Amino acid sequence: PVSVGMSMDIASIDTISEINMDYTATIFLRQRWTDERLCFDGNKSLSLDGRLVEMLWVPDTFIVDSKKSFLHDITVENRLIRIYPNGTVLYALRITTTVACSMDLTKYPMDKQTCTLQLESCK
Repeated sequence: PVSVGMSMDIASIDTISEINMDYTATIFLRQRWTDERLCFDGNKSLSLDGRLVEMLWVPDTFIVDSKKSFLHDITVENRLIRIYPNGTVLYALRITTTVACSMDLTKYPMDKQTCTLQLESCK
């Protein structure tokens, strides 16, 4: 098994829809793991073009309860791949996602809603 570390920053919460029971957020997701097959001699990291991600193993992370999501791709997809000499891979991407959020509005306007953003992997 491969241990994958993750961190996430929420750049913005763009909309909250009480009618559709969802919200839309833009996030920066960073994942880090070590793949010994990618070790190389040197003391500096390599930054690769995001299009090369197709040639590497990456975790199959997904957003639970996502209704729709997309990767930003202005000029090229907003993905960063950095490989360190010890085989550690940093994979970062910017995603905008619309996520389901069941809201109980029976006490409106004195209600309080909690919407989650969960990430999982199939493997």
